[in-house]
Amino acid sequence: MAHSLKIPFFLFSTLSIIPLSHQLEQHPLDSLTAKEFIRVQAIVNQSHPTSTTNLTFQYIGLNEPDKQAVLSWLKNHPTTTPPPRQAFVVARINHQTHELIIDLSRDDIVSDRIHHGFGYPSLTFQEQIDADQLVSNHAPFLAALNKRGLKAEKVVCGSFTVGWFGETKQNGRVVKIMCYYLDGTVNLYMRPIEAITVTVDLEAMKIIHFQDRLVVPVPKAAGTDYRESKQKPPFGPELKGITVVQPDGPSFTIDGSRVRWANWDFHLSFDARVGPIVSLASIYDTEKQEFRRVMYRGFVSELFVPYMDLTEEWYYRTFFDAGEYGYGLCAVPLEPLRDCPANAVYMGAFVAAQNGMPIEMPNVFCIFERNAGDVMWRHTETMIPPDLITEVRPDMSLVVRMVSTVGNYDYINDWEFKQIGSIKVTVGLTGLLEVRGSKYTHKDQIDEEVYGTLLAENTLGTYHDHFITYHLDLDVDGEPNSFVKSKLQTVKVTDQTSPRKSYWKVVSETAKTESDAKIKLGPDSAEVLVVNPNKRTNMGNFVGYRLIPGSVASPLMTDDDYPQIRAAFTEYNVWVTPYNKSEKWAGGVYTDQSRGDDTLATWTSRNRRIENKDIVLWYTLGFHHVPYQEDFPLMPTISTGFELRPANFFEYNPVLKVKGPNNVRGPNCSVSSSGLN
Repeated sequence: MAHSLKIPFFLFSTLSIIPLSHQLEQHPLDSLTAKEFIRVQAIVNQSHPTSTTNLTFQYIGLNEPDKQAVLSWLKNHPTTTPPPRQAFVVARINHQTHELIIDLSRDDIVSDRIHHGFGYPSLTFQEQIDADQLVSNHAPFLAALNKRGLKAEKVVCGSFTVGWFGETKQNGRVVKIMCYYLDGTVNLYMRPIEAITVTVDLEAMKIIHFQDRLVVPVPKAAGTDYRESKQKPPFGPELKGITVVQPDGPSFTIDGSRVRWANWDFHLSFDARVGPIVSLASIYDTEKQEFRRVMYRGFVSELFVPYMDLTEEWYYRTFFDAGEYGYGLCAVPLEPLRDCPANAVYMGAFVAAQNGMPIEMPNVFCIFERNAGDVMWRHTETMIPPDLITEVRPDMSLVVRMVSTVGNYDYINDWEFKQIGSIKVTVGLTGLLEVRGSKYTHKDQIDEEVYGTLLAENTLGTYHDHFITYHLDLDVDGEPNSFVKSKLQTVKVTDQTSPRKSYWKVVSETAKTESDAKIKLGPDSAEVLVVNPNKRTNMGNFVGYRLIPGSVASPLMTDDDYPQIRAAFTEYNVWVTPYNKSEKWAGGVYTDQSRGDDTLATWTSRNRRIENKDIVLWYTLGFHHVPYQEDFPLMPTISTGFELRPANFFEYNPVLKVKGPNNVRGPNCSVSSSGLN
C-alpha cells in the first residue's frame, strides 16, 4: 500500500541532515540546509511573481554536483573550493510542471524547463490532506455513509494514485480517495469502507466523480487495536530487560554528515524522494595504510507495490512509493529504546512545506554499534595435543537506520557496515496490511476468486508484491570497473583419473554491454561481482566486491500488463549501466501516471558499453506477499536484503588482527567446565 495517512505532523516535503557538530565547510554532497530551502523558495517565487497562488513545490533536493568535481575536491581538499551548491526543484506553476536548477552560490536560476511528457511529479502531503477533506462535505458521500449506518465524524480518508491503463490522453493530476472507519479502534486499515469511489482533481481541488457501487460489510473493530494500553489478558511471558552499555562511549564519530567507525569512512545525507543516501564509502586497508573506496553513492531508487485484486476499487492500486509519495518524505521520527537501542545517536532533519519553507523534524536517522552475540570468526584446534587452541572474535558492526511509513506499511531501512569490509543492506516490512472488506465470514463460504486470504470476519488480506530497487554506484578501488557474472558448472569425469564421477567449476564472463549484464536470479548458482580490471592482488586476482542476494522474487505479471510496463525495471534482479548523473530514479522522474518510457529498462535499451567503465549496479529485491492470519491485525517484521562483500579486495582476511572489545565477558556471568554459573 502506498498512500499517506494525513496527520498534521507530516505537512512537509523535503528533508536535510542536521549536523550533530559544527562543520566549518559544507560537503558537496550535504543535503540542503534550512537557509538554502528559504533561498530556493524566494528565488522561485521571485521568478514567477504572478504565480504565487498557483505555485507548489513538489520536490526540492540537492542537484548533485558532477562526480569528477566531487572527487577532485575530495582529493585536493582543503586547498580547493567545493563545487557550487545547486538545488533541483520540481514545481507546479500555473498548472504546468517546471523543472528548475537553482545556483545557490549566485542566487539565480540556471535552468527552468517545462515538462511536456507523460507523468506527473510526486504528491505533497498538503494536497493529499486537502483532497481527503473534500469528501467530508460531499453530499453523495455523506448519504453513502448514512446508508451504511456509519458516523461521518469517525471516518478518515487517504489519497491513492491512479496509475495508467492504456489511456492515450493524460487524465490530469487526479487521485482516488479511499475511506476507513474508526469507531472503537485506531487501526483504520482493518476497517475499509468498500465500493465507494471518489475521484479528485488536484489542480482544481474538487471532486469530479463519485460512485457508490454496492454495500459491503465494514469489518469489526474488535481485536484490531494494536496499542499496548488496549491489550487485554491473556498475555505472553515477559522477558527481562537487556541493557546495551558502552562505558567508554561510542567508537564512531560524526562530523557534520561524515561518519567514521572502525575501518569505515562514509558520508550520510537525506533526500525527500529516496531517503538515506550513503556516499563515498571507503574502508581502511591496514596493510596498504590507506583508505580504499568501495561505493560512491548508494540509495533506494524505487519501490513498486502492485496489488493483485482486479475489482473496480482495487485494480489501479499499483504504487511507486518513492516516485509517487516520496520514500524520504514518509520518514518518521524514531522512538528511542524502541526503534533503536540505548547506545544509538540520532540525526534530525529539516523539512520544507508545500510552499517551500523549512520545518525541523527530529530523529530521522539513528546510528548505533551492534553486538548481537554473533561471531565474526573463530576456530578451535584439537589436532595439536595436549594443547587446545581457541580463538574467537565477536562480530561488531555499525548500523544506520531510518523508518519510512508509507500509509499502512512501515519499512525499516538498515545500512550496516561490518569490519570484514561488507556493507549489509536490510529492509524490514511491518505495519498493517491493506485489506478489502468482504461479505465472507468463513473460508468455506468463498466460491469465487477473492484475490487474497480471509484473515478475519469480512476481512480479506489482498495478495501483493514489494519490489525495492537499489542504485549502487560501486567504485571498487577507483571508478573504472567491470561486471563479472560467474556460474558454477557441473563437470562429468569421463576418464579414469579419479574415482569421482563429477565436480563443479567456476565459469566467468565479463559483461561488455548493458544487455550482457541483465540477470534474473534463480535456482542456478551464480556469483555476481564488480571488479577493478586495472588492479590485481599479489596473487594476480582482480580486486572486487561481490553481491550476495537475500530472498529473490521476480514479477509474475505479464510483460504487457500496464503496471508492469511502468515497472519494467523489476524484470531483472540485476542491471548494470554506465554512470550517468541523470539516471538515478529507476521509475523515471515523473512516476505518477507514467507510461514506462523513462525507466531503467528504457535507458539500458541503448546497450551501452560497460567494460572497464564507471558503472552503476542496480539490484532489485522482492517479496510476493501472501497474507496469513498471523499478519492480522498487525504484521510482525519480515526482512530481506543483500550484502556487498569483498572478493579478492584484500590480500588476506582483513580482520585477522582485529582485537576483541575489552568487555568480552558480562559482569554477572562466569564459565566453568560444567556450564554457565
